[in-house]
Amino acid sequence: MTDGKHDAFRQGALDYHAFPKPGKLEIRATKPLANGYDLARAYSPGVAEACVEIERDPVAASRYTARGNLVAVVSNGSAVLGLGNIGALASKPVMEGKAVLFKKFANVDCFDIEVNESDPEKLAEIVCSLEPTFGAINLEDIKAPDCFIVERICRERMGIPVFHDDQHGTAIVVGAAATNALHLAGKRFADIKVVSTGGGAAGIACLNMLLKLGVKRENVWLCDINGLVYEARTEDMNPQKAAYAQASDLRTLDEVIAGADLFLGLSGPGVLTPAMVEKMAERPIIFALANPAPEILPDDVRSVTPDAIIATGRSDFPNQVNNVLCFPFIFRGALDVGATEINDAMQIGCVEGIAALARATTSAEAAAAYKGEQLTFGPDYLIPKPFDPRLIGVVASSVAEAAMDSGVATRPLDDLETYKERLNQSVFRSALIMKPVFESAATTTRKLVFAEGEDERVLRAAQAMLEDTTDTPTLIGRPEVVQMRIERAGLTIRPERDFELINPENDRRYRDYWQSYLDRMQRKGVTPDLARAILRTNTTAIGAVAVARGEADSLICGTFGQYLWHLNYVQQLLCDGGLHPVGALSLMILEDGPLFIADTHVHAVPTPDQIVETVIAAARHVGRFGIAPKIALCSGSQFGNLDSDSGRRMRAALDILDGMALDFTYEGEMHVDAALDPALRERIFPGNRLEGAANALVFASTDAAGATRNILKTRAGGLEVGPILMGMGNRAFIVTPSITARGLLNVSALAGTPVHHYG
Repeated sequence: MTDGKHDAFRQGALDYHAFPKPGKLEIRATKPLANGYDLARAYSPGVAEACVEIERDPVAASRYTARGNLVAVVSNGSAVLGLGNIGALASKPVMEGKAVLFKKFANVDCFDIEVNESDPEKLAEIVCSLEPTFGAINLEDIKAPDCFIVERICRERMGIPVFHDDQHGTAIVVGAAATNALHLAGKRFADIKVVSTGGGAAGIACLNMLLKLGVKRENVWLCDINGLVYEARTEDMNPQKAAYAQASDLRTLDEVIAGADLFLGLSGPGVLTPAMVEKMAERPIIFALANPAPEILPDDVRSVTPDAIIATGRSDFPNQVNNVLCFPFIFRGALDVGATEINDAMQIGCVEGIAALARATTSAEAAAAYKGEQLTFGPDYLIPKPFDPRLIGVVASSVAEAAMDSGVATRPLDDLETYKERLNQSVFRSALIMKPVFESAATTTRKLVFAEGEDERVLRAAQAMLEDTTDTPTLIGRPEVVQMRIERAGLTIRPERDFELINPENDRRYRDYWQSYLDRMQRKGVTPDLARAILRTNTTAIGAVAVARGEADSLICGTFGQYLWHLNYVQQLLCDGGLHPVGALSLMILEDGPLFIADTHVHAVPTPDQIVETVIAAARHVGRFGIAPKIALCSGSQFGNLDSDSGRRMRAALDILDGMALDFTYEGEMHVDAALDPALRERIFPGNRLEGAANALVFASTDAAGATRNILKTRAGGLEVGPILMGMGNRAFIVTPSITARGLLNVSALAGTPVHHYG
């Protein structure tokens, strides 16, 4: 990094910590405190009831307080990152950062506690006294060998998990990376020679983990700044190093590296040279984990051994060994079962979960977070990326299962699969509300055609369909482009084996398809030449023809281009038997629940009759999600207070609806705040038909509906499912360019779900 870039980065980092308010954490209440009744329950006298219950049964603390989801990150600042012994106060930004990672990745609440105490036994005493407050303790950045003493004492005295992440977190991720590296190299733990540099806490913990995974003690050679750790050595020794002493006359790293299968570096820059690498076994595994400068740079390794498998501690090289892959999720699993410790079985469960996830197909969310990187299992992808949202479900459930199997869980889970599903719902926000849709879709098998089959999001959705549903995809795209993008994304699906492919440039169905299009459109200005041109270049038209001919059940299009352009071909080809586009309905998943918005795309300024159709269709589609519809007709007018165009159209629509004896709840016309705030609505119009907040808003223009949808997405953190093209009997879905691969999977499930009947 140049001086100018370093200065800019330094200032940016300082500004990040200083603005808009100092630090990276704050405390927020989880219960309302809006009136005297709330105060009486939150504090005196109501709080005494919770105190009495906990005194009677200490386990109840996890039910009535935050303790069961609260971790302390404790440090004395004696070994902070690469900064050394900077003291407790200066370590606070790091500990705050650790707390943020706990919350971000596993929704674990965390207090950072920095302690001015250098005596390890006194520090352990302080930590032990914190047990009533916390569900678990994460020791952090405490120098060796003090960290061994602190952890041992705390584990002996405390009945909650105590975990020194610098040791065991690093060891777990190294164990996962080594598991997969050996898999690729065709070697076994029991057979390999390991040479390690660095006898600190992390280095010793990594060697201990490798032994648990099957490495033989006699095959481990530990070196430090003074050379090989050998029997009878007295210089700079401690019991942890002595456990790995070799009975050997060799003394230097250069001497012991010969024939090594795995080099494990947790020491300093330049320790391993290319000449040493040449002495290692075939296809060596090199974990150069010193930060910021590793023991050897990957390019220097490959200059002498091109087939080496390499990991570092840096984010700018492949295979970053990063503790964040482990610690949030191991604590998540431990807390959720009330574990009394984090034992070997739980740590190995974590290793196996992380390693298995890297060997699976890469998630679309991780690919989006690391755009441009190759995330396919192989030498450059041994372990998952930290932003892979599947980590919490895979790793935390593995840890919880191991805790229960090993007998340290005080609150064992009734159903591990349900627990894993709940964890996934915490990161895949659409999972809970989409559950009844996927369950319904699983009862039928449908053939879905994706117009933009070359799009990576479509390819990932197709892979997920084959894994999670019974539906079969057909993709429209050029075979060479589709194959290239499948390989680039690291997907396992293959054309013709897993999905049908329609090649717009050369397909056996081409003549039949353009002739079918011409039959529909020749009295609407389409000539044979134009029909041939459209069916050679327009993938939406090709997909619509496939559905019209009965060769597919539903068309999904719209990942690029303008909504109404796609709608034109849907209307040309798929409006049979009374089907016609009624409106576009978007489900917005918000922090306080789902909210449906219509019509966002179809009718710019709907007539009263079109509004009525939209309301009735919206009620049917809301029912697909197992939700009873409560629909508000929204406009600039409120219960007749303005003689505006939108108000007149909404009132006319309301009159028509009132004459239809419908069996769902609707009300209007009103402002959005009245629709969502029952108290406000009751003041304005006492006795109105809605109870509680509306869950579906129907607007008088696509401008208003689209603006509401976009504001909820960009400013309120809303996650969109859809849009759903109502009135087409599931024959066509037009999405928008912002849709994700998971969004496409959700739409594919909707395509296989019957519409609920109301009215």
